[in-house]
Amino acid sequence: MNAPGANGFAQGGSGSFGAGLHPWCRYVALGDSFTEGLGDPEPRSPGGLRGWADRVAEELATGHENFAYANLAISGRLLHEILEEQVGPAIELQPDLITLNAGGNDLLFHRSDPDKLALELDAGVERLASTGATIVLFTGPDWGATPVLGLARGKVAIYNENIRVIAARHDALIADLWALRQLTDPRMWDADRLHFSPLGQHTIATMVLDTLNVPHTLEPLAPKPLPERSWREARAGDIIWAREHLFPWVVRRLTQRNADDGRHPKRPEPGPVFGASMPPGAYVGLDPRID
Repeated sequence: MNAPGANGFAQGGSGSFGAGLHPWCRYVALGDSFTEGLGDPEPRSPGGLRGWADRVAEELATGHENFAYANLAISGRLLHEILEEQVGPAIELQPDLITLNAGGNDLLFHRSDPDKLALELDAGVERLASTGATIVLFTGPDWGATPVLGLARGKVAIYNENIRVIAARHDALIADLWALRQLTDPRMWDADRLHFSPLGQHTIATMVLDTLNVPHTLEPLAPKPLPERSWREARAGDIIWAREHLFPWVVRRLTQRNADDGRHPKRPEPGPVFGASMPPGAYVGLDPRID
């Protein structure tokens, strides 16, 4: 029997719940390039990337008219940057579902101490858990067969064990990339061997949905294309998204005095999963005749 997670749903498997049934209405994803979706290009998605988090949100939105999704992940971010830049804004968005993946860049490229990283992560997860939202944490994948990156395998394993302890302490769920042995298939990886291909992103999305015990329509080795929408539906969706989410976000950014590196989240505000085709900060001429 599977142990229940923080939300009362059992981990693993799709369970006996009917299609579209789950308790969440606002999902916020935090992290780096893994969560941003690098390796899974999609011109019709905000920021030009789709990724596992978008794919999860697409399934969660099915049958939930008011479901909203924000993705605050930014490529290249280290753990402390993710915690400093994304945790506060995520809490302000009042999500009831949060996914957090962080620390991979520290371990692979900065030779960081996995135990010290875990202390930082624990503090961040504690803040997120205080909201009462369901929290999903990720273990790192097994890069053992990858040249150079495989040298960090031991540190990743130690960090993963720390993540399991953190998850138990804060009643979070674990999306276990290390145990996802399908990722040993070269087809799951982008050509850079750092990021996941569309097939890999699809496989991870399936695992996350199974971890949440949410019924879904994803099939093994068969990534779903982004649903097609009519021109009028897409433009109408853009207008709503721009008015309610993009423009307020731009105003807030313009009034902030802190300097940054010019990289911003692809979905900074919770919004409909289907319909927001503009990348954050981009201006598209909106036809006022469309209603």
